[in-house]
Amino acid sequence: MVDILGTSFGVFIGLTVAIMGFAAYMTGQALGNSWKPVWQVVVYCVLLGFADRFLTFALFDGVLLSVTGYLVDTAVLTAIGLLAFRLSRVRRMVGQYPWLYERVGPFGWRNRRG
Repeated sequence: MVDILGTSFGVFIGLTVAIMGFAAYMTGQALGNSWKPVWQVVVYCVLLGFADRFLTFALFDGVLLSVTGYLVDTAVLTAIGLLAFRLSRVRRMVGQYPWLYERVGPFGWRNRRG
């Protein structure tokens, strides 16, 4: 597992999922609330992946140039960012246009009937 992540599983959960995942969640939420396009979430999460890899190296003696570690970190951060983007976009659409749309679960909306 260390070969794939470039660090221990505990560091991956603590740093990547908890700390940097919070940053990715807040990034996705901010971009979703400000009507930015979804591709910007991916760009910012790629940058967060670089920051996560550096912090793993600097604080926990992880492998800095671990390509698989970077890809796994970035994939997790991008998934969290896109989830937050979609949740905030749905909340924004239904809240701003209540006469047009109604919520269909946490990830979607539809045209209001009648």
